[in-house]
Amino acid sequence: MGSHERRERERAELRNRIIAAARELFASRGVEAVTMRAVADRVEYTATALYSHFADKNALLHAIVTEDFLLFAKQLLAVEAIPEPVLRLHAAAHAFARFGLEHPNHYRLMFMTPLADIEPGIRRGAYAEDAYAFLQKMVADAKQAGDLLPHLSDPELVCQLYFTTLHGIVSMHVAMGTAETAKASWIEWRPVELLVDLACDGLFAATVTTKAQETLRAHRRAKSVQPRKSPTTKVRR
Repeated sequence: MGSHERRERERAELRNRIIAAARELFASRGVEAVTMRAVADRVEYTATALYSHFADKNALLHAIVTEDFLLFAKQLLAVEAIPEPVLRLHAAAHAFARFGLEHPNHYRLMFMTPLADIEPGIRRGAYAEDAYAFLQKMVADAKQAGDLLPHLSDPELVCQLYFTTLHGIVSMHVAMGTAETAKASWIEWRPVELLVDLACDGLFAATVTTKAQETLRAHRRAKSVQPRKSPTTKVRR
């Protein structure tokens, strides 16, 4: 490897370290409380080194949220090949939940942190980059297949219910812990997978195709529905 390639690789590695450190600081302390110098201290570089990568804090935030929203869209798009619309929406819901639980700092910064005027640098309406546009397409397919409940005939309403319901499940667990790491020991947590399945059932018609019904039943049989308790679970009275 030549010296130019080595410098470029080192520069890319430092950029990734800066983004990872800044993401954790922004998510844990809040955007307003974090300075570029604090990020520089975390990666053990000078502030000058940071400014050679990002013009200011807003530029750094923009880079982070763009990277995170692209990753989010990529994970949801992985279900695109599933032929049955309702199964595709179920699978996407689980992908949504996994993203938040596996990447809590990404999720906090994307959906749980005020970002003022910072917008991710994604192409609106492009499924590969815009997860919400992909959700709109999936819901439109489900409506065409007759999979929406009769009183939920507005696809945009279904998109918003779907997204906000899943966000409620995920943000609760990101903020308070899962069944294994629960900070709120008085809550007898049920499995996230079960919550997600039941949330989907509240949006989609019971009269889906036979194939979809059979697949969903097999899917549920493979899951445990027993409540999981933290070893220190207590009931608050």
